[in-house]
Amino acid sequence: MAQNIYDNQEFFNEYSKLARSKKGLPGAPEWPFLQAMIKDIRDLTVLDLGCGFGWFCRWAKQAGAARVHGIDISQNMLSRALAAGPDPAITYEAGDLEQVNLPIESFHIVYSSLTIHYLEDPRRLFSQVYRTLIPQGRFVFSVEHPIFTVPTDPTWKKNADGQVFWPLDAYSQEGLRTTDWLAKGVRKYHTTLETYISLLLDAGFILKSIKEWMPSDKDLRDHPEWPDERHRPAFLLVAAQKVNSVE
Repeated sequence: MAQNIYDNQEFFNEYSKLARSKKGLPGAPEWPFLQAMIKDIRDLTVLDLGCGFGWFCRWAKQAGAARVHGIDISQNMLSRALAAGPDPAITYEAGDLEQVNLPIESFHIVYSSLTIHYLEDPRRLFSQVYRTLIPQGRFVFSVEHPIFTVPTDPTWKKNADGQVFWPLDAYSQEGLRTTDWLAKGVRKYHTTLETYISLLLDAGFILKSIKEWMPSDKDLRDHPEWPDERHRPAFLLVAAQKVNSVE
């Protein structure tokens, strides 16, 4: 079972203060690239895995999706999503993405934002996503970049000359990384770029697009506190497509 850290009230209170929590998709600097990967969703059915506050679900409906379904393990998250108001085209469900069983060929688009790195092994989920997509359906997701998740102590360091660097140790050693991000004992899982891509291909997907997100010049003008973020990618954005029917 995945860790339900968002129902830890200390963590949730701190998470609620983040820009992406208060502003929604415009507060997520990687969102424009994900939106470009999603493309036109008018009249399509959409699934959001790790739907959080429901920002993407509401955006998808406003962008013309016929039906949107969100799944999240956290009751805190789902309560916040439902508090935004009812919409007959949007439904929410409590579920553990490590154990979820998705209906066969039911969605045109499956989306997931910064959720999959909380799963010990995304292999099963990728197979479930392939199963639930209709042929030619797209899977668009973001995770913390493997360069971001690799350090056993994920903090900026300085060398003897005072130069800032990001520690890159044990890259090939995949698995649990316990951090104190927003609260103590947050469990994330380091997965290499090779493994992410291999698992997608093994599930049957074809790869359509990859983006290693780092701040642009405009981002740095808007966020002068981000200069170190140019030293390593923070997020990995991926678009994959299903080709064949489930046999």
